[in-house]
Amino acid sequence: MTTTMFTLNAFYGLALAMNMFIIASGLNLIFGVLRVINFAHGMFYMFGAYIIFTVTKSWGAPFFVGVLASAAGLAVIALVIERLLLRHLYGKEHLMQLLFTFAVVLLMSDAAKMIWGTDQYSVGYPAGLGGAVNLGFVVLPQYQLFLCVVGPLIAIAMWLLVDKTRAGRIVRAATQDREMLAALGVNVPMVYAAVFTIGSALAGVGGALAAPRVALVPGMDATIINECFIIVIIGGLGHMWGSFVGALAFGFVVQFGTVWAPNWQDVLPYLLMLAVLIVRPWGLFGQPESGR
Repeated sequence: MTTTMFTLNAFYGLALAMNMFIIASGLNLIFGVLRVINFAHGMFYMFGAYIIFTVTKSWGAPFFVGVLASAAGLAVIALVIERLLLRHLYGKEHLMQLLFTFAVVLLMSDAAKMIWGTDQYSVGYPAGLGGAVNLGFVVLPQYQLFLCVVGPLIAIAMWLLVDKTRAGRIVRAATQDREMLAALGVNVPMVYAAVFTIGSALAGVGGALAAPRVALVPGMDATIINECFIIVIIGGLGHMWGSFVGALAFGFVVQFGTVWAPNWQDVLPYLLMLAVLIVRPWGLFGQPESGR
């Protein structure tokens, strides 16, 4: 492989990784605080993609207005689901939570078909990001370059929010001892609602940002939720920087797998996850439950 081809594939792998990180970070945030394995996260991603399609194509709004609309729309949907239904399942066994989130998937899937039908849609690149940047030895698409920048920015913003603010300290405390936090006068149910809303909004943003590079079809949630679980398992459930590293590993394995082992490209991420689980069953950045 030439230097140009290697750089181009590494760039595409990084762009894919950053888009996947935005989606998977929301899933990891929800699990880390609420201890809920949210199978509906992929459906939130799909709704985010459909919302930006409606806002940009049907309403004629700019692309980034559509991104904000996707985030806001999923935040509202998630808040309704959490306040009316999910909050009754905190502390219950994981099987009940899994069945509930799977039921949400079925309901939202039918709702998506009723609203948008079963046709395939596409979303164009945002204005000013549809071209390419010539670096002399390689030409890089502007939109993928934008994804490579926005992913780390969101990671840094989340790190600052969780580690450097009072709200972040409250969220971290909720993961450790929610009863003590409630005894100190903190409204723990509202903390949970905020975390579920933010995590779901990240799925909506990820879906909106993925819309220009993927086809919008019913069932697109099924693939993305599998990939998100691969990322968070590799990095460690509940660890934000673990999701970042897991997304990088996933993106590079998928991209270079299409070149070096095209018949194995769909299997390689699972093999990577299996290798990590053999060496560190709790993930690269995770901790054993007994040590938490």
